[in-house]
Amino acid sequence: MSDTPEVRIGTAEREQALQRLGEHFAAGRLTLAEFEERSGKASAATIRSDLEVLFTDLPATAENVSAPAAETAPAKRGLPDRWRDVVVGVTPAVALVLFFVFDSWLWFLLIPVVSVILYAGLDQDHRSRDRKRDRKKNHEDRGDS
Repeated sequence: MSDTPEVRIGTAEREQALQRLGEHFAAGRLTLAEFEERSGKASAATIRSDLEVLFTDLPATAENVSAPAAETAPAKRGLPDRWRDVVVGVTPAVALVLFFVFDSWLWFLLIPVVSVILYAGLDQDHRSRDRKRDRKKNHEDRGDS
């Protein structure tokens, strides 16, 4: 953690140590009993060396282990790709407001109707895009031979 083990620590350092212990516990490096014991010691720590002792038998950072998982995670979608999700998410609230304003339960039918309208052709769009990409790739491959 630092070169000066006798320096007093604050709440931020204790919370960071608890977070790191939680990551090690989630990765299976600590049993529940070990995690509880070390968490108690981290919460009661007053100087930096009290925290350093808790991590002597653990890898330096838990981020090193979770990095490959982050690389394989799907990329976050931007607003242009998410607008359908936003509209579908807002639709139940709109249907509820319309229900109270017009006193008709039929407004709740908007929820599936909006979903079908927005997502019905989505798979077709992706398939046609994939076919176009494959055709272009095949054409380029034939041109290179």
